[in-house]
Amino acid sequence: MDFIQQARRLRRETAIPERILWAAIRNRQLGVKFRRQHPIGVYVCDFYGHEARLVVALEGTSHASWKAVYHDGFRDLWLSRQGLTLLRIANANVIADVDDVVLVICRSLHLCSASLG
Repeated sequence: MDFIQQARRLRRETAIPERILWAAIRNRQLGVKFRRQHPIGVYVCDFYGHEARLVVALEGTSHASWKAVYHDGFRDLWLSRQGLTLLRIANANVIADVDDVVLVICRSLHLCSASLG
């Protein structure tokens, strides 16, 4: 399966935390267009804001194994070498308080005042 087909499959099979966050950031709600399950190189990124060069990665328990940590390290290094910023967010944080997660993303985009929260 190529990366475009993988991205399409992931879009169809979206996890609940991804659906929640997508509802909060889609349609330029933060002033930046985000794409979901967007292929970059050999990786498929959960959310990508091209204009801001920002990758938002949602992480569940599957990212806790040593193998996943090793793979994520390579991905992070590769993405940073492409000039991209990576923001990792736990799925549990999205479920617990999506507004706080959106604020973190805003701050990464330098859109929110430091006086907020």
